Amino acid sequence: MVERHVLGLSGGRDSAALAVYMRHHHPELDIEYFFTDTGKELPEVYEYLGRLEGVLGKPILRLNPDRDFDFWLMQYNSFLPSAQTRWCTRMLKLRPFENWVKPMLKDGDEVTSYVAIRSDEDYREGYSSKSQNLSVRLPFREDGVDKAGVIELLEASGLGLPSYYEWRSRSGCTFCFFQQKIEWVRLMERHPEAFEEAKSYEKTAVKHGSPFTWSQGESLEELAHPDRVAQIRSDHAARLERMKAKIQPNPLRPDGEPIDIDDLYGQSKMCLTCHK
Repeated sequence: MVERHVLGLSGGRDSAALAVYMRHHHPELDIEYFFTDTGKELPEVYEYLGRLEGVLGKPILRLNPDRDFDFWLMQYNSFLPSAQTRWCTRMLKLRPFENWVKPMLKDGDEVTSYVAIRSDEDYREGYSSKSQNLSVRLPFREDGVDKAGVIELLEASGLGLPSYYEWRSRSGCTFCFFQQKIEWVRLMERHPEAFEEAKSYEKTAVKHGSPFTWSQGESLEELAHPDRVAQIRSDHAARLERMKAKIQPNPLRPDGEPIDIDDLYGQSKMCLTCHK
């Protein structure tokens, strides 16, 4: 029997901070760091993972799904993933992880998976293990590390926040359906090729009768219309001004926008695997 310790990275803030935390507080553990690559990640994600490898002093294993997004889209009759049907998380994130640990568990290894759920996230739950040989630990919750503690960890390590936090919330996947409308506008501006790809997927889905569009209540074609973009910007600015009137300025965001856009729009039950 072998003891294995694994920690999944999303390319986001919390999981990176947990990796740094475990390296500093539990250097005796030989932790295997992994990233499940959907093939639809922002380029900023890969840049951040590269810098994180430098801080950790060891490589991050890339787990690639055995079937890509296009394959699974066909299996689901061209229906887009959505909050109601999160097949992208199941097939492109959880399935590769389960396939990776399966041989370890079959050999009788004891595998401990460390997940970056913070102490201030009572509404979140970790991955539910289906094997008695696989246990899940939540070090941040156990040790009382909250969002402020996570940011402090990243700043102290010299790693800082992922650069995409300047314009969107936690997911590094280009066309996550949990994005706010202002984030779709920013994706269109910063990564127009990714936005066009998302539009093409959406058009195919609609032709096949998909009940979902990427953004609730409208297609990306409609969202991208200049008048609609202006309205989205105006609505976002108004929401931001209302928040500024209620809270103290955040020194980490001189323009007053919160670290998580979710703070501005309210928490949602996002995919834990992607948004960490």
